[in-house]
Amino acid sequence: MLQIELTREQPWPEGDWEAIATRAARAAIERTPHGELLATPAVVEISLRLTSDDEVHVLNRQYRHKDKPTNVLSFPMVQPDLIDTVSQNSDDGELLLGDIVLAHGVCAAEAAERGIGVADHATHLMVHGVLHLLGYDHIEDDEAEGMEEIERQALATLGIADPYLIQED
Repeated sequence: MLQIELTREQPWPEGDWEAIATRAARAAIERTPHGELLATPAVVEISLRLTSDDEVHVLNRQYRHKDKPTNVLSFPMVQPDLIDTVSQNSDDGELLLGDIVLAHGVCAAEAAERGIGVADHATHLMVHGVLHLLGYDHIEDDEAEGMEEIERQALATLGIADPYLIQED
């Protein structure tokens, strides 16, 4: 069972963020080899923090040594190759996949630049963050292409357009 532990802070507006996050996480997970996590009797938990650029700036500097805010940070709790083993052998019936943190100002600015709603862009960042928790990355070109394709498929099921489509003026 998937469980989202959500914390929303200012300046994020009120909204049904937990439902948005749950749909995003489910869409991402079911398109990976870890799809069976959605049917496991264990509680599969993802912590999601919607916060300010300032907080994300501090975390990005502390953990990634980058002195600026970024749109999304992911902090996996389980090594990707052990996810299935841990979920099947969980002593307490819980699997903590990890934490995802979204910066409101960066997210809102990117959404405005792309001409889309903040909720749609945040959904994309949530899908992206969940894939990082599952071990996906975009450092190498082939990894990036694979991760982006999963994102496209997940977002399409949620009615959100391809975020990587190059728009011509």
